[in-house]
Amino acid sequence: MSKDPSFSQAVAALGYSFDGEIKIGGNYVPLIRDGHTIYISGQVPRVEDTVVVTGRAGADVSLSQAQLAARICVMRALALLQRALGSLDNVRAILKVNVYVQCTDSFTQHSEVADAASELLFSILGPAGAHTRTSVGVYQLPKNATVELDLVAAAHEGG
Repeated sequence: MSKDPSFSQAVAALGYSFDGEIKIGGNYVPLIRDGHTIYISGQVPRVEDTVVVTGRAGADVSLSQAQLAARICVMRALALLQRALGSLDNVRAILKVNVYVQCTDSFTQHSEVADAASELLFSILGPAGAHTRTSVGVYQLPKNATVELDLVAAAHEGG
C-alpha cells in the first residue's frame, strides 16, 4: 500500500496543511541529496508563515503541545521528502532523527517529545520509518520554536 495516503491522513488529523512552500529561515537549502542519502535541514513547527508552537517546554508549553510541535516538524520533513522523491513510497529508510527541545532546566521529557515524531514516522512509513534517534534539551531555538527536528533518509534505487 502506498505511504502517500497515510501522509494525507496524518495531515488531516493534525489539521494543518503542508501543501504550500516549506519555508526556510536562512541561506541554506532545506534538503540535499548525496546518492541515495537525503539530509533534511532542521524543521521548526512552522505552518505557512507562523511558528505555531513557541516557548519553553516545562514552563509555558505543556508536554502535549511540545509533542504537537514535534509532529508538525516531522510532517514538514516528510513533505520535503515526498516532493523530492515524487512519493513517500521511494523512502527506503529513515536513518537518523535529531530532536531539539527548547525547555526549562528541570524538563526531562525530551524523549517523550521525540516519541511523537517517531510514532508518526512509523505510522506513515511502516518499517521504513524505524530509525536511530537523539533527543536533547536546549536553551534556545530559532524563532522561539519549542522543537526543531532534522533527519537523514535513504531512498530506494531509482527513487
